[in-house]
Amino acid sequence: MDSLATPRWGTIQRVRTQFTLELVALANDLTLMSRVAHDATERVTQALAGADLAATYEVFALDEQLQLMFAACESRTMALLALQAPVARDLRHVVTAIQVAGELSRIGRRTETAGQYVYRAHPSAVAPAPVIAELVSMGTLAAGCVARVSASVASGRFAAEDGADIEAMETLCKQLRTALTEADVSTEAAIDMALLGSQFQRCVDHAARIARLIRFLDTGIPPESGSLPD
Repeated sequence: MDSLATPRWGTIQRVRTQFTLELVALANDLTLMSRVAHDATERVTQALAGADLAATYEVFALDEQLQLMFAACESRTMALLALQAPVARDLRHVVTAIQVAGELSRIGRRTETAGQYVYRAHPSAVAPAPVIAELVSMGTLAAGCVARVSASVASGRFAAEDGADIEAMETLCKQLRTALTEADVSTEAAIDMALLGSQFQRCVDHAARIARLIRFLDTGIPPESGSLPD
């Protein structure tokens, strides 16, 4: 019996070691994804502020990179679920990882959509200066939120949130609506600028979702229901 048990135990240990290495690689992938998402939110804000076409192209490239990284993370997690059949905390790690990757992917899509407005308006600014100022404030807030959750993703530790970022974004949305009302722009242009602002608002919502997922990973407290629609 002992002669059979020892090789089996060795096999279990090798499988466990491989699983741990895969989890570490997955965590590293998420950390890199979160940094790319932060770069994208920063660059699209800079592109918007300066009608910067070069920065806009960088945003498009960063989004493409994020989507490729998301696909790789998805493949890795599916392989872990299929081949390792994790349970308990290990399963929580894997499931949370793919959800975080999905939210980061969506942030990339939001920045790409925002960049399209800059691209179409170039060489002009997308809106009058007062409206641009509000949009840049929204982009700056979104970039700050993504930077904070990027740090949480890297550490695997939940940073307590008090909802201040979401409230601040709501205030900026109201200010944007006021600026659009006062600006000399067409109704169609005003709608476009409101939709542009909503991309930054959604980035903050995605960041908040990531923060709740990290809390779930760190504490076991379930996040609120599903992610935002695409």
